[in-house]
Order: sequence, then structure tokens, then C-alpha cells
Amino acid sequence: MSDHDYTDKILDAFRQISQIPRPSRKEQKIVAWLLNWAAGNGLQAKTDDELNIVIEVPASQGFEDTQTLVLQGHLDMVCEKAKGFSHDFDNDPIELVYTDDGWLTANQTTLGADNGIAIAMAMVAATDKTIGHPPLELLFTTDEETGLTGATALQPGFIKGKQLLNIDSEDEGVFTVGCAGGEDARLLLPFTTDESLPEYQAFRLVGGGMSGGHSGIDIIERRANAIKLLFRAIHEVCNITDARISTVAGGTARNAIPRDAEAILLIPANDADNAQASIAILERKLQAEYAKTDPNLTMTLSAADGDFQAATRAVTRRAIDTVFAYPDGVAEMSKDIAGLVETSNNLALVKVEDGKMVLLSNQRSSNMDSLALLCERIMSVARLAGAEGETSGGYPSWQPNMDSELLARCQRVYQQRFGKQPVVEAIHAGLECGIIGAKYDGMDMISFGPTIKNPHSPDEKIEIESIGKVWDFMVALFQSYK
Repeated sequence: MSDHDYTDKILDAFRQISQIPRPSRKEQKIVAWLLNWAAGNGLQAKTDDELNIVIEVPASQGFEDTQTLVLQGHLDMVCEKAKGFSHDFDNDPIELVYTDDGWLTANQTTLGADNGIAIAMAMVAATDKTIGHPPLELLFTTDEETGLTGATALQPGFIKGKQLLNIDSEDEGVFTVGCAGGEDARLLLPFTTDESLPEYQAFRLVGGGMSGGHSGIDIIERRANAIKLLFRAIHEVCNITDARISTVAGGTARNAIPRDAEAILLIPANDADNAQASIAILERKLQAEYAKTDPNLTMTLSAADGDFQAATRAVTRRAIDTVFAYPDGVAEMSKDIAGLVETSNNLALVKVEDGKMVLLSNQRSSNMDSLALLCERIMSVARLAGAEGETSGGYPSWQPNMDSELLARCQRVYQQRFGKQPVVEAIHAGLECGIIGAKYDGMDMISFGPTIKNPHSPDEKIEIESIGKVWDFMVALFQSYK
């Protein structure tokens, strides 16, 4: 069977997976489907309390005495859609779109190749009788995208293998051997809206069209953060009018750079023209500032229908100051690895509920002391603002082991198969390897995968040719154990 045929088999498996809704914390349907698939193929499978699933695949003939390899990926996907597009991630399938230039994407939603492609490749590896392989354990974890809770809940004995292939990296020809740790932060700022202002007019301020992306992979691009820019615009209006915030909302996921945000502002009626003119000027400034990273950026102010209550002048100012002071973006570059972000923060979500303005962010660092310091800096902002602050969901970094036997084997196989050395790197994104390595002593791990662009956004796409190359490498790696 040709590489093209294998790619088609993998894409067919991915198409089947894409029919099954699998938002984070709602993986029941995909787990049930995989259990049925395993049973239909005569494979033993089990789950745990967090719905992590492991499927045991016996060794091919001639591989009976080789060590067990763990093929690992996560079941959930980030659920992002284009603004105004109707899609129910709890029930609707992902609509796949093949492009003329050799990529697979989705119709105005995230594709879910992160990390559905790992499931698809593992399924083909488990069932194709034309390739030989060692004993395999297919380990699929839950809730990687919002809290890594599946990996965190893994228990001793759930898997037996001591070498793990994490198929969750996003550049073919790159082997990842280390990643950042992370932690979430949440601020609850008192935000009451109890003033009626009859001489004021309601306006909707909307920041949109921004590129967004993965808060670990794409943070180095210094793309626009819609929440930060929205409050920059609110500040601009409040500088020239006695404007008040009524409500504000932006962002969707902790690990996605926010692409859209909006607020309802109450503005004195006789200042409305000046406010709109100032936002038009600011929009042009922002479009010039972010011309390379966010070419479709917009910032608009238009009249809004409805009756709205306003926050006081003091509450409005405190909300602006808090967002201005909140860290966002790259905080520190690695001193040891050129071009690697060491520490960063993504101000991911803002909303108003129950008399509070809620701010949610996700911090990352390969240096756990720097991570702790950044989290404490955010708590300092909370204390100064008179807000409640808390951190949660911490997970460890994965420190590179350049003496890894698995890494040496993978480098050797890749060189033999493609005539060149792979790139070996650590990344700023979080991977489950750090958690799994902490739970299973002596686990030797490496991460790789096909080329995926713009994960965690509706522009997510996977290069079809790279799927075949990764498969080719995997099969050669399996053969090296015989």
C-alpha cells in the first residue's frame, strides 16, 4: 500500500472522528464510540473515572519480545467559530474542507486536528495488518485543552509501556523533548451597574477580526489581544467623555488568544460624535500597528438599542485600570535556547456576571519559579484593584532529556528514512508529557506530529502531505524495534 493510500485511511478515520462532538469536559460520545470501535476490532479497552481510555494492541508477528510503545493523544478539541457563524459544538459535526493547495481545514470552525489526528493515526496503526509493530497501548486523555485534568488523574498501572510517543506537536520534522508548565488565574472585580443616565446614549464598541491563535505556540507572534485593545478603546472614549461601561465580554478559551471582544458604553448624547470620531482614529492606528499580525482587525462604535444600566465613574475607571495593569503576552525569553519564549501570559476571557467583572488568564513558563512569580504579579494586581484573585490548574513543565534512548532512536530512524536530521526543540506550549512523566517514573517520551497551522482558531488547518511523512516515520520507527 502506498503512502497516499495510508494518508487516505488516516483522513477517513479523522473524518469519522470529526462527526462526533468532543468539546473539553464533554468527551462521553467519543469515548463510547472508541470503546465500540475497539470491541469491533477485537481489542481490549478500559477507561478510568476521568474517561481516559487505553486500548491494548497485541504485537505483530516477530515483535512479541519487544517493549510496549504508548501512542498518546487527547480526545478533546478547542471549540472556536467565526463570529456570527452558527455551529453547536455539543451536537454538530465538524464540516471538513479540502483546499486546492494541499491543506485540510474546517468551515468557519476549529478543525480539531489538534488532537484528533493523533487518534486517527493510532487507529490505523492498530488495525492495519500490512505493517509490523511492537505491542501498543493507545492512550487517549480527556480535557487536555482546558485543564489537563485527564492526564492529571492517571493512576499507577493504567498503562504499562515505558516509551511514549505523544502525537500532539504541530511541525513535521520537529521532535519536541520539553515544554512549558502552566497555571490559570482568575480575578473577580466588583462591578455594579446601578446608575440610570437618561441623558446618555448607548453604544456598542466592538473589536474583532483579529488573528487569535494558540496562546503557547502563537504568543511569540505578538498578535493583538482583543480584550486588551477593547479596553484601550474604552480608555480612549473615557478620556474625552464621561462615558460609563454597562457590560463587557470577550474571549472564549483560556488557551486561545482572544479574537473578538465587545462592550456596551453609555456616552453623553452631546459627546457621541466625538466618541465615534476618536474610535475611527484609533482603529486606523491599531490597523497600522498590527498590519502584519492582524490584517483584518476592526474597532467600531455604533448606536445600540435597549435599556442599559451604567457602572459608576469610579467602577468604570477601576475596570480600565485593572485590564491595563494585567500582564499579557511574552514576559521573558529563554536565556538558553534562542527564539524560545520562557514565560508568558494570555489574558483570555472577560465577562460580567453576578455583580463582578471576571478576568481569566493562562500563564506558561518552562521555569517554574518564573511561573510562580508571574502568578504572584497577577495576584498583586488583584489586591491593588480590590478584587478577589485565585490561581488554579497548575501543571509541571517537561524538562528535556538529551540523553534519551528514545530520542536517539527517533533521530536515527528519521535520518535513515529522509536523509536529514530532524529538528529537536523544547516548546512554550503545554503538553501532557510533563504530567505523564511525573506520574510514571522512568517514562521515556518524545512528541511529534503533522504540520498544523493556527490551532485553537477557525483558521486551523493541517498539511495533508505531512500526515503521510509522519506515518512513514512511525512505521520505520516500529520496524526499528524488531
